[in-house]
Amino acid sequence: MRSPLFSLRGLKPAFALLMNLLALSLSGMALLSSHWCWGTQKVPKPHCTQNKTSRCIPVPGVSHPLEVQLSWETGDDRFIFPSFHTGLWLSCEENIHSETGEENCRSFIALTPHSEKGMIWLSLVSEVVSIALLSLSCVLLLAQLSVSGLYAGSSVSGLRLSSFSAVFTVLSGLLGMVAHMMYTQVFQVTASLGPEDWKPHSWDFSWAFYLAWASFTCCMASGISTLNDYTKTVIMKRGGAKPEEGEEPGGRIADFYQPAPPPSLPCLSTLSPYYQPPRSPPPPPELYSELREAVLQRETSQEQEGIPQSSGDDEEEEGELL
Repeated sequence: MRSPLFSLRGLKPAFALLMNLLALSLSGMALLSSHWCWGTQKVPKPHCTQNKTSRCIPVPGVSHPLEVQLSWETGDDRFIFPSFHTGLWLSCEENIHSETGEENCRSFIALTPHSEKGMIWLSLVSEVVSIALLSLSCVLLLAQLSVSGLYAGSSVSGLRLSSFSAVFTVLSGLLGMVAHMMYTQVFQVTASLGPEDWKPHSWDFSWAFYLAWASFTCCMASGISTLNDYTKTVIMKRGGAKPEEGEEPGGRIADFYQPAPPPSLPCLSTLSPYYQPPRSPPPPPELYSELREAVLQRETSQEQEGIPQSSGDDEEEEGELL
């Protein structure tokens, strides 16, 4: 028995499973990452110490006095722009008091304004439910491939599993899309109304945000592919086509094409080009013999009376009688 993974029918659920696994991995990476948005902050320079000698304000006794004068005479030179990156859970900022590039992380949920707490939690729940539905869809696709491989004739069970998998995949993609849009709105409000020590000077979306949208694209590709395969198979089965022995339904379209039956004559209008007037049934053979006898008797009576008649007229009258 040939495995469905190496047949045309098996490639479609295998492709959907591959897209689901890719979307699941991208969603998981995006959910756990803290790189949805990144940018810079504008903060005053810290004072120089023995451990901090760059990007700081020189202090008399620690640095040369001339450096102190030059630093205070310039305007924006008193500020530095440390970088930060934020995700669904954490917001990490560059530690300006360290030379080793350490980061200070804190909860992004604690930074959001009170009016946006409900929306950020709803975004998180939507992301988790989206991943759960996508995982369930992967399990159903694996079950479909297993059933199709072990039992070649169980096409009904495979169709049901395929339909449920497509529904869960589409729902997962839609929930993920809503969650991404809600997080974008929450971050914009937090950037405007958040704590003063966190407000970004400039920001943009980072790689995890694009991974989340790539996961949405894979979900839609998998769901549409599965729904297309399921719909085509159901339409072919309802068309009355019987699959060959050892072959699942849903082969080539030309194998199941049946032309429409010709319309019945009473339903056609007389103006239709397909209209044909009904033909009268031929007369029975007994009527031919009776008409011929009548013509012969008439000819005999005319000959006895002496009335001449041409053979053409006789044939014409006989044709009219017939």
